[in-house]
Amino acid sequence: MAPRTMFQKIWDEHVVHEEPGQPALLYVDLHLVHEVTSPQAFDGLKLNGRKVRRPDLTVATVDHNVPTTDRSLPIEDEVSRTQIDALTHNAKEFGVPYYDIFSGGQGIVHVIGPERGFTQPGKIVVCGDSHTSTHGALGAIGIAIGTTQVEHVLATQCIVQPKPRTMEIRVNGDLPRGVSAKDLILGIIGQIGIDGGTGYAVEYTGEAIRSLTMDGRMTVCNMSIEAGARIGMIAPDETTFAYLNGRAFVPKGDDWTKAVAYWKSLPADPGATYDKTVEIDAAKMVPFVTWGTNPGMVLPVTSRIPDPSSFPTPTEQAGARRVLEYMGLRAGQAIQDITVDKVFIGSCTNSRMEDLRAAAAVIKGKHVNPKVTALVVPGSAAIKLQAEAEGLHTVFTDAGFEWREAGCSMCLGMNPDILLPGERSASTSNRNFEGRQGKGGRTHLVGPEMAAAAAVAGHFVDIREWK
Repeated sequence: MAPRTMFQKIWDEHVVHEEPGQPALLYVDLHLVHEVTSPQAFDGLKLNGRKVRRPDLTVATVDHNVPTTDRSLPIEDEVSRTQIDALTHNAKEFGVPYYDIFSGGQGIVHVIGPERGFTQPGKIVVCGDSHTSTHGALGAIGIAIGTTQVEHVLATQCIVQPKPRTMEIRVNGDLPRGVSAKDLILGIIGQIGIDGGTGYAVEYTGEAIRSLTMDGRMTVCNMSIEAGARIGMIAPDETTFAYLNGRAFVPKGDDWTKAVAYWKSLPADPGATYDKTVEIDAAKMVPFVTWGTNPGMVLPVTSRIPDPSSFPTPTEQAGARRVLEYMGLRAGQAIQDITVDKVFIGSCTNSRMEDLRAAAAVIKGKHVNPKVTALVVPGSAAIKLQAEAEGLHTVFTDAGFEWREAGCSMCLGMNPDILLPGERSASTSNRNFEGRQGKGGRTHLVGPEMAAAAAVAGHFVDIREWK
């Protein structure tokens, strides 16, 4: 057999049926379900008299709509309440394991999958959410699906997918001091563009990738979709195995030994080739801040807002002018002169323990700027408990941050945590689209340390110079 990439190996093992020139029918190992894209899917099952094919391979939780404040109070928003109630009812009716709003296992779906050991190397993982690529950090294929596909997987445990091409993004060398995994993926998107990965399954390789922790790897794979790639992957290694060992739903004893032996076979074979390779120089990575309305509009924190006239075409110039108008910025303005109204540390990109520890280290002994509202939203109930056990919540609250319950929160305007029109945020989330965090809100994407420092300073600062 010819040498194969990791993607090719996992794909081949999951093909149920495949014909030349046609999408393949793939078997799904793990289906993650949340309250937003599942109600219509479950309704479809009911209308057709179908059951969930493999409830044991399906896991449900609530994350998008859940309030992050006092959960003993009724949910005020009718749509949010209805969607959460629907998932609660559907999970019970169809026998699907479910982490409800009061469960110790509840959290953002892309956080609890790896955290509880549901996500494992070699699996195909699907979810009705665009950031399912997160799970590729463990050497899995994570595929985002729509509501119709959610119903299809619930009914058949299979999915129809066209086979993407493969891309290697090789990050050579070591990341400099003060540069986080979030900076790395923002820098990659800035280099290859928001459509640079379209049509590809991306595998991240190189020294800088191998040196990342699992939390950092999940941050990188999480934002693969922001470069157009629906799949982002990192080969499993000893870092992966150490992370998974002992988690609730990971094999134990002899089964663990067998699993690790299989996982070690997954990395690309010597001589395997990719359809495209992009090389990134880690030494050139710096702390980044987005300035526009997509993650590709990103600049070093030491830069200035670009002049629309510097863009190559009239269309791009007009687009840049519109972006600056929406963002309330002016050409030539220093990134570090941009003041913020709100700071959000959380989301499926940056709400894990490593992120919270890094942010807490920045603000310990300091206080949030009086003009800034800042909140920290752990990615899961388990992370919240661990952070509290380490005393991180006290560090945050003493500094003036709000310490919240687990959920998607201000990543998107589907719950009470939103920006008001014209408000500006430093956010550790993954998207800065117009209105993403609230109608008329202005979002700048940064890493956890950069967000924490902005909360204290009231504006963006170079974390490498933070004292």
